[in-house]
Amino acid sequence: MLARETEIDYTYWQEPDGFYLGYLNIWPEHWTQGTTLQELEEMLLDLYEIYCEEAREKNIEKKTGHLKVAVV
Repeated sequence: MLARETEIDYTYWQEPDGFYLGYLNIWPEHWTQGTTLQELEEMLLDLYEIYCEEAREKNIEKKTGHLKVAVV
């Protein structure tokens, strides 16, 4: 089987001490960090592998949706 690539969104910021913190938008309760943005992205890739393993073990297929909200 050939591997295929996809893109996954993440959120990150740089702390005053210089560390980069971030999380996968599909799994925001699990944060990770890196000393550089590249290191953070590597940690996020590891986190994504864990996320996929857990989803496979639980046989979960995550989906996304949109909500309409009133702007006041």
